[in-house]
Amino acid sequence: MKTHALRLRPGDDLRQSLETFTRDRKLRAGCIASCVGSAAQAVIRCAGQTEAAAMEGPLEIVSLVGTLSPDGAHLHLSVSDGQGRTVGGHLARGTLVHTTAEIVVLELENLAFARELDPATGYRELVIRGAG
Repeated sequence: MKTHALRLRPGDDLRQSLETFTRDRKLRAGCIASCVGSAAQAVIRCAGQTEAAAMEGPLEIVSLVGTLSPDGAHLHLSVSDGQGRTVGGHLARGTLVHTTAEIVVLELENLAFARELDPATGYRELVIRGAG
């Protein structure tokens, strides 16, 4: 397992930056180990919804979890506002860093992730293979 760290700057798109990082590093299987920072705006698709909705910040990034693969990322984000109200769901493009996002990514060298259509769910779901 390899550990990578990156810091995103104000205005960076959180999802797009992680997808670019995955592609540039040629990661076959990765996961988010940690993320702390803030968002100027968060775009999240909540459970059971078909469309993502934007929340204006500043917002604290409370958690970011998920998997990274060459076929795409599956990421969940939780953010809280100035009163501590917290919202979470699928991270969508358009979530912009406010001051910083400090992220640790684990590269799982013995695995290869792919996303393939699962007829049971109708979604492109994670398929896990050995890297060898």
